[in-house]
Amino acid sequence: MVRILDKAAVQPRRRFNLANSFIIRRSPARSRLATITIRIPVNSQPNRVDLVATVGVRGVTGIAQILFRIFRDGIEIFNTQQGIESAGSEQNYAVTFQAEDRNVRAGTHVYTVTAENRTANTRADVVGPVSFSGLAVKTRT
Repeated sequence: MVRILDKAAVQPRRRFNLANSFIIRRSPARSRLATITIRIPVNSQPNRVDLVATVGVRGVTGIAQILFRIFRDGIEIFNTQQGIESAGSEQNYAVTFQAEDRNVRAGTHVYTVTAENRTANTRADVVGPVSFSGLAVKTRT
């Protein structure tokens, strides 16, 4: 059995929309996509925070390598990379990833998901949707 400690969700972009897209910045710069706040009460060990993000991305030029990162209070806790093509049949992607943050100390924590383009002379845009959610639970072990 687990006990729910807190939950948070945000959906800054609800749908695919080319007219409202923005360019994913080139590394080492990052594009901030979404932020949530999770509160862990005292005496809530052991625990885990389950995080899920979905980002709609469109390849514009070349094959971009997009690095998605999740930060807790400014410290990176997770990353994954996705190749985004810009020609042929693979231009639009809904990239979904999940992370788990274990034994988070008591207090209020800010989780942020970002994206950055690691490949020179390529371009990928965030076109939506964008969603980010977190569920904190107290676990037995």
